[in-house]
Amino acid sequence: MTQPFVVACVQTNSVRDIEPNLATVSDLVLKARKAGADFILLPENATMMEPARKGILQKALPEDTHPALPHFCSLAKETGAWLLIGSLAIKLDDDQVANRSFLLDAKGGVVARYDKIHMFDVDLEDGESYQESKIYRSGSQAVLASTPWGQVGMTICYDLRFPHLYRTLARAGAAYLTVPSAFTRTTGKAHWHTLIRARAIETGAYLFAPAQCGTHAGERKTYGHSLVVDPWGEVLADGGEEVGVVLAEIDPGKVEAARRKIPSLQNERPFALAAPPETPEQ
Repeated sequence: MTQPFVVACVQTNSVRDIEPNLATVSDLVLKARKAGADFILLPENATMMEPARKGILQKALPEDTHPALPHFCSLAKETGAWLLIGSLAIKLDDDQVANRSFLLDAKGGVVARYDKIHMFDVDLEDGESYQESKIYRSGSQAVLASTPWGQVGMTICYDLRFPHLYRTLARAGAAYLTVPSAFTRTTGKAHWHTLIRARAIETGAYLFAPAQCGTHAGERKTYGHSLVVDPWGEVLADGGEEVGVVLAEIDPGKVEAARRKIPSLQNERPFALAAPPETPEQ
């Protein structure tokens, strides 16, 4: 049986430029490690919340020259903790960027990369609009990675609304699912807690969901409420609406226990959609 461990979700209010965010986030990572965290997770866009497409394209950098990656690799090695970089804007070419999450081990090595699959292309009320596909190139592969505590399935923010991704990862062996996010305040108030708890219940897995909070450049407002939820859907930690760190002790045995009680991953069956009945002639 894998031993219990402590997970920490870092909640930030990231600004437009990389360097100040690196300093702020690093302080929070050190705080989390000092509090006993073994696995520390950062939110989506941890080092840059830039509202303008032009600004994102100018500030995004290729992976091999992005300053945040070696910085966080060194921080993971320094602290001896596993670290999830929720996401960085990784430049692919002059017109497209990947929204990429990185999982780092306690020696500072990159264990896995995941490019966000589902793009947030929505028009909300009061003129609030997001068109991620105009900037970001969608990923095409689900990612599962090994840790000392079991398999981790990696996702990002809007992926949360696509339950088949989470069931696919869980059926492949994921005991823990990561959801680094920058959920809007509007959609967060309506759906965040419900969706996180639902994905945990559906998969019998822990969900770790570090989040952005507060008001950012361009008057973008994010919801906060970083969450740690257990496989039975119980909220173990909630980050509220302020910058900071929340921690929770994780018992890996709860995954097997939840899946034994409700074996929905095993009970799932393939099915076909029946053709609609023909409309009788009038």
